[in-house]
Order: sequence, then structure tokens, then C-alpha cells
Amino acid sequence: MKKGLMVGCGVVAVIGIILIGFIMWGVGVYNEIVALDEQVVQSWSQVENQYQRRMDLIPNLVNTVKGVAEFERETFTAVTEARAKVSQLNVSSDLLNNPQAFQQFQSAQSELGSALSRLLVTVENYPQLKANENFLQLQAQLEGTENRISVERRKFNQSVQNYNTRIKTFPGRIIAGIGGFETKEYFEAAEGAEVAPRVEF
Repeated sequence: MKKGLMVGCGVVAVIGIILIGFIMWGVGVYNEIVALDEQVVQSWSQVENQYQRRMDLIPNLVNTVKGVAEFERETFTAVTEARAKVSQLNVSSDLLNNPQAFQQFQSAQSELGSALSRLLVTVENYPQLKANENFLQLQAQLEGTENRISVERRKFNQSVQNYNTRIKTFPGRIIAGIGGFETKEYFEAAEGAEVAPRVEF
């Protein structure tokens, strides 16, 4: 009788140890997914910071150019409207879980980038503007910001790739399903980015 009871207790202990091990494993996978999700959010905040920096530079750049190139109203209007469109978007990390909102954000940013490019091409027609120290500083800051945006978007895409890979592969897929984790969107190149722009002076 005692031997059967000891065997039964041993089996229960082994099952208990296996169950505790399984729970600990699941908690470890869950915590790893949470850490990757937080890394995506942190990367996103860096992208937002650079876009905000660009937004803050635009009024100064437009006003500097406007003072010299007063006949380029269409270009100024395009930049101003594109900036207004971007500033109307409700941007938060929730955007990462909404593919349509993310696409809308990306499209608005691409439109603003395109309008800024047209503004800078317009400047080539005004030699006095190209010699303006204030304009040159603003242009350098804008170019630096565009580079930072590119770097931060690349880092963001890497974070998203790590996160998406973890929640799509076994066993992370199971834990992600239980935890309600969903895939995140990547930044993609703007449509037509593969074609070099034609600049004519």
C-alpha cells in the first residue's frame, strides 16, 4: 500500500514539475514578445521625433524662401497643405496596430517629402537664395533630418521584423495568440521611388 502511494506521489510530483516548467516556459516566451513589442514602440517614437523635427523646420524654410521667391505660390501652397495634412493625423503607437491608419500616415509623410523636394528644386532658380546664410542652414538641417528619418525608419523596420518573426514562428505564435499580439506594419518606399526624379534647370 505504501509503495503504491509513493509511486502515485512520485507521478504527481513529476507531472507538477512538468506543468510548472511549461508555465515558466510560456511566461518566458510571453515576456520576450512584450520586450520586442516595446522595442517596436520605442523605435516608433524615434521615427516620430524625426518627423516632428522636420515639421518644425518647414515654416522657417518656407518663410525664408517666400521672402525671395515670391512668385512660387503653388509650391508654397503644396508644402503648407501637405504639412497641415500630416499635422491633422492622430499619431500614436496605436497606429502600429492599424494597417489603414499606418498607410495613411505613410502616404501623408511621403506627400510632404515630395512637396519639400519640389520646394528645394525651385530654389535653384534663385541664386540670391542659394547665397542666403539662413536658408543654407535651414537646408542643411532639413537634409540632416531627412537622413535621420531614413535611419530611424530602417531601425523601426528591423524592430518590426524581429517582433513579427517571433510572433509568427512556433512556439511564439501560440503565446502571441493567447496574449492578443498582432503583426505590425513596415515602412515601405513611396510609390515610384525606384524612378530617379528628373530635375531641369
